Amino acid sequence: MLTGIILFLIIAALAVGFYVISIYNGLITLKNRVKEAWSDIQVQLKRRYDLIPNLVEVVKGYAAHESSTLQKVIEARNMAINSKSDMAEQAKAENMLTSTLKSLFAVSENYPDLKANQNFLKLQQELTETEDRLQAARKFYNTNVNQLNIEIESFPSNIIAKQFKFEKAELFKLDDEAAQAQKAPSVKF
Repeated sequence: MLTGIILFLIIAALAVGFYVISIYNGLITLKNRVKEAWSDIQVQLKRRYDLIPNLVEVVKGYAAHESSTLQKVIEARNMAINSKSDMAEQAKAENMLTSTLKSLFAVSENYPDLKANQNFLKLQQELTETEDRLQAARKFYNTNVNQLNIEIESFPSNIIAKQFKFEKAELFKLDDEAAQAQKAPSVKF
């Protein structure tokens, strides 16, 4: 009888141990997925940063007197490249860069020759594709952050997460101004 109880306690302890290990491994998996997703964002941002100087050079040839717009794009790009310290700063810099790129494309509307230039069209297409990839990478990142944060806050995994010092990750958010700019315009007749 005593060996049956001891055997039961050993089995119960092993089951609890395997359960804790399973939760821990799940948290590690989610943590690494968040890192991978952030890396995907960084790859797309680098691609975007590399395209912008070429785009600015093409526009410069056609719109020399639009230098303040071009300068703002370059400054926003440089600020975005140098804002690697934290998620909030990176998001703010990316939002500013997106805004200045919109103003650059608005400038191109005033120059029909520029809009017809093959280099400009190609760069614009590549930048559009990069923005789409970037949006997908941000969504993938935020999905993984959300899953990690849910596990960190949910019982019983929150106990394991606290014990092993897992921390919640920060979502990559658009600021209110950028979100407002992306809303569909209202059409009135």
